[in-house]
Amino acid sequence: MNLIGQPIAVIGLGYVGLPLAVEFGKRFPVTGFDIKPERIAELRAGRDSTLEVAEAELRAATKLRFTSDREDLRDCHIFIVTVPTPVDRFNRPDLTPLIKASQTVGSVLKSGDVVIYESTVYPGATEEVCVPVLEQASGLRFNQDFFCGYSPERINPGDQAHRLPHIKKVTSGSTPEAADAIDALYAQIITAGTHKASSIRVAEAAKVIENTQRDVNIALINELAVLFNRLGIDTAEVLEAAGTKWNFLPFRPGLVGGHCIGVDPYYLTHKAQEVGHHPEVILAGRRINDSMGAYVAEQVIKLMVRRGINPVGARVLVLGLTFKENCPDLRNTKVVDVISTLREYHTQVDVHDPWCSADEARHEYGLELMADPPEATYDAVVLAVAHRQFRDAGPAAIRAWLKPQGVLYDVKHVLPKEAVDARL
Repeated sequence: MNLIGQPIAVIGLGYVGLPLAVEFGKRFPVTGFDIKPERIAELRAGRDSTLEVAEAELRAATKLRFTSDREDLRDCHIFIVTVPTPVDRFNRPDLTPLIKASQTVGSVLKSGDVVIYESTVYPGATEEVCVPVLEQASGLRFNQDFFCGYSPERINPGDQAHRLPHIKKVTSGSTPEAADAIDALYAQIITAGTHKASSIRVAEAAKVIENTQRDVNIALINELAVLFNRLGIDTAEVLEAAGTKWNFLPFRPGLVGGHCIGVDPYYLTHKAQEVGHHPEVILAGRRINDSMGAYVAEQVIKLMVRRGINPVGARVLVLGLTFKENCPDLRNTKVVDVISTLREYHTQVDVHDPWCSADEARHEYGLELMADPPEATYDAVVLAVAHRQFRDAGPAAIRAWLKPQGVLYDVKHVLPKEAVDARL
């Protein structure tokens, strides 16, 4: 089996799919497919609203075309699925996008084709959920007429240092021949090299524990930050001192949102409970991290009360809404937890974020962004996201938004300790 040079379809053109389509599109014929016509329109115009791919890179992918028409996929022989895998409001895996994408691929699947999944799932999902959908939609037989693979995405939104070609790629296939062919295909664009896992389930498990490990470690530091706050000890100073040991892991406290670290552990815990295992440590970490938005808000309220500021009717400015710095991604941002808890105390909350789309903030969370907050207006400022604009502005510019007795709370340790009233 040789996949190199075969026409490729990338299903889903978000933070994961677009960089992948662009890299392959520099060398091989690629059809980038997305169900959103507006996304296709902006990409055809040479713009990427996720800011992951520059205009020059889009132009460099000379063999890449974009479409939202399923019929344009019929000539492809390799299908790479990169759709989101969110959780529902009960933190249960929502495989709807994955199933719908599989139905789309199945409707155009041909004998000899290969389907590769990159979306984060629990171990077994590709073969237990996706393959039956492909078989039903196509009328073909798995591992006889068509083959599958799993190669977990490792995209880090907003990170311009660790780009797709420079991150080692885990690959796998449903047969030894498919595994070799899929590994060789990715090796054409991944300069950092590949790691061929022994099975699809191993590759799925490897992906889901990457972010689970980070989630649990951050939860530990968040719990320590709460403890040290009660003890009157500065968390950053403790971590700096502990970090002088060569094997101390440099995690920092913070709000854990986004589509990966704040979501992926629930896929693993879902599968664990399905097979009769209760994952205590993982779920404990999730509870801690999911509680940090409310904790930050309550710390701000306490600071205001100590200053004699009545929270009822007080004005609070939250700086940053995206789930991480220097990135427009709003998915599963935990800053909204800070905002909602502040509003429970009847404060008036304004939000300012130079990175995210005002339309998207309104659509996703019902929030109106403030483009230019007035100076000397706020009783509290919460620096929630470490955007470079806030770092570059410095303490004086940020404090200019505050009234004389106002409080400044720094979630991300953007400013020096002496320049803020408290920090996580």
